Amino acid sequence: MGTTVASDDDPYLLTADGIKEPPKGWKASLRYLGPGLIISASIVGSGELIATTALGAEVGFVLLWLVILSTAVKVAVQAELARWTICTGKPALSGFNDVPPRLGRIGWINVLWIILALSKLLQAGGIIGGTAVAFSLLIPIGGEPMSSTSITVWTIIVALGSIALLYSSGYRFIERGAFLLVVVFSVVTIAIAFGLPFTPFSYSGGDVLTGLTFAIPAGAIGAAVAMFGITGVGADEITFYTYWCLEKGYARWSGPPDGSEQWRQRAQGWIKVMYKDTFLSWVIYTFSTLAFYLMGAAVLHPQGLVIEGNGLMETLSRMYTDVIGEWASALFLIGAIAVLGSTLWAGLPSWARMYTNLFSIVGFLDWHNIPARQRSIKVLIALQPILWATAYLFISSPVVMVQIGGIMTGIFLPAVVVATWYLRKTQVDERLHGGRWFNALLMASSIAITLLGIYTVLNVFGLGVD
Repeated sequence: MGTTVASDDDPYLLTADGIKEPPKGWKASLRYLGPGLIISASIVGSGELIATTALGAEVGFVLLWLVILSTAVKVAVQAELARWTICTGKPALSGFNDVPPRLGRIGWINVLWIILALSKLLQAGGIIGGTAVAFSLLIPIGGEPMSSTSITVWTIIVALGSIALLYSSGYRFIERGAFLLVVVFSVVTIAIAFGLPFTPFSYSGGDVLTGLTFAIPAGAIGAAVAMFGITGVGADEITFYTYWCLEKGYARWSGPPDGSEQWRQRAQGWIKVMYKDTFLSWVIYTFSTLAFYLMGAAVLHPQGLVIEGNGLMETLSRMYTDVIGEWASALFLIGAIAVLGSTLWAGLPSWARMYTNLFSIVGFLDWHNIPARQRSIKVLIALQPILWATAYLFISSPVVMVQIGGIMTGIFLPAVVVATWYLRKTQVDERLHGGRWFNALLMASSIAITLLGIYTVLNVFGLGVD
């Protein structure tokens, strides 16, 4: 974050001075949307460009149903955890730590979160690597495109560039950058994907229907589980959405939770704004996810093209060049840099906030000490890209690295569900619980996520049925 914020302007501190009446209706609410754009920037990146497209290239249209389910099923949990945040003014990891049992000062869910965070070092490394490969193909440095020297130099540049751009950036700058990066690539990709029926790579309604049969081909379970974990809102996005809701101001504007009717009405109003925010982000990443999957299934799968290793960008670019000509290669690479960059743009400051929150939980710093919190966030923004880039240079397989992160996300999702229901029951005013339809969707989402998580664990340990 930028300059030190006065304590009475701290979005993580609820005071009467911060109260603001919520807007009514979509038009009045538009200026208050934004956390979902950061979520969309994070989602429309590694999950969509790499994992979803790789799955489409591997199995064709048959798992289209899983793409739709993956983007839709987690939204209710995301909204419910954000509801708790608005009601309490607390970020997710603080709430996770309230869920018993504890191991000393740290709750069991945060122990799992630490394991997830370690796997995300690989996933983020894969994203930096994918971005570096795209840059190397577009503007090779110190050798031929895709040469070891060129990729290494670009990996270092991407890591240092991420630090330079985000080191002193606050919420508003991150929100605006996220919006721009999402728009650059998603609009073009959606247009091409839905224009495929008018090209040699046309797909029919019958192809789409084959993807709605709720079947998983033999040998594709690992990729399917990784895609389910990483597409749509994953466990990490559900978690860090709470931080951005706080920094936008939803909880602060609701005011201290004094239980009064005035507070309830304000909180309910800002929860409705949050609903609009989550809905808008859901629309963005759902259509983007479908577009990437359709392009992988319609263009790459029929040609037997497999996305793997450092050759992923050359293979992915075929989705453009095979459809609209070789000239589109540069267009794809620019777009790929934008969409992978959007994940770094949103993920880097988000993880810095979550790690800082964890450090406060274990007693390394005081979360409400603004200078200490900001200092920790800056140090982590400087440190993480270096670790991510190092991981990529050692492993050099972006697809595998991203899929490992996706599998761990699928395992962690049930823990997020447990925490969400516990916090709903123990810390959310019953007057602010969702309505009948929302609660039904929350229950259905929770059951689906839990079953998928159990299935993922069984397969990771070789106990599942392929």
